[in-house]
Amino acid sequence: MSVLAFAGSNSSASINYQLVTYTVSMIENHNIRRFDMSGKPFPMYSMDRERDDGIPGEVTGFLDEIRNAAALIIAVNEHNRNFSAYFKNLIDWLSRADRNFLAGKQVFLMSTSTGQGAGRNSLSLALKTLPRFGATITATFSLPSFGQHFSPAEGGITDAELRAAHRKALDTFLEELS
Repeated sequence: MSVLAFAGSNSSASINYQLVTYTVSMIENHNIRRFDMSGKPFPMYSMDRERDDGIPGEVTGFLDEIRNAAALIIAVNEHNRNFSAYFKNLIDWLSRADRNFLAGKQVFLMSTSTGQGAGRNSLSLALKTLPRFGATITATFSLPSFGQHFSPAEGGITDAELRAAHRKALDTFLEELS
């Protein structure tokens, strides 16, 4: 089964992308395609641009990646209690190219942040938004205080309870793919 994994952040130091990378390292027997969004500068959506230039090639290329995947792992970052402008812009473009761009896709939705909130506002918003485009959210996980609870040198999530909760959510997602 093919799984596309990415973070809703275009930062080269994205902690959400680090969470994605950790998560996919635990998956076996599936074809994983990790997509680093830091190298994907999508133009800012506007009706004028769409009318004058159509859907940009970068967007249609990413839409093809989504269409070729059976499932998605997405970690959404949070800016000011909302999606990042980057992720919202991506959703705007994708939904203009295909209103049901997530139809038939099972999604493991995650978030993390440097604070105790763990990006839960953005996660909650994604839980409401992504199904409108056809997604089925099969599991969720949020990791609070990333710097305190995650260490690449120590193998990822360092808190035993959070590590177990992440594993349980990942297993739920993978069971739904079977």
